[in-house]
Amino acid sequence: MAFTEHGAIIAAAVLNSPRAIQMSVYVVRAFVRFRKVLSNHAELARELELLKRSVVTLDADTRRQFDQVYEAILGLMPPAVKKQ
Repeated sequence: MAFTEHGAIIAAAVLNSPRAIQMSVYVVRAFVRFRKVLSNHAELARELELLKRSVVTLDADTRRQFDQVYEAILGLMPPAVKKQ
């Protein structure tokens, strides 16, 4: 089974046992943390793209080295962020 963040909040309102409330709060916190992590990766991807555009004026060797670093960093990011 899977829950959305809103579903977890609704479940917390409907289910009023201490354990149900505890688990609903846990799920909501996980969603908040997940959103923050995704936001950080998206911001990093945007900053890398801006930096990549600024290396156009660099010599060919430096540009090649930067491209290697850029590709290595993208390889560490989740696929959804790479598409942006």
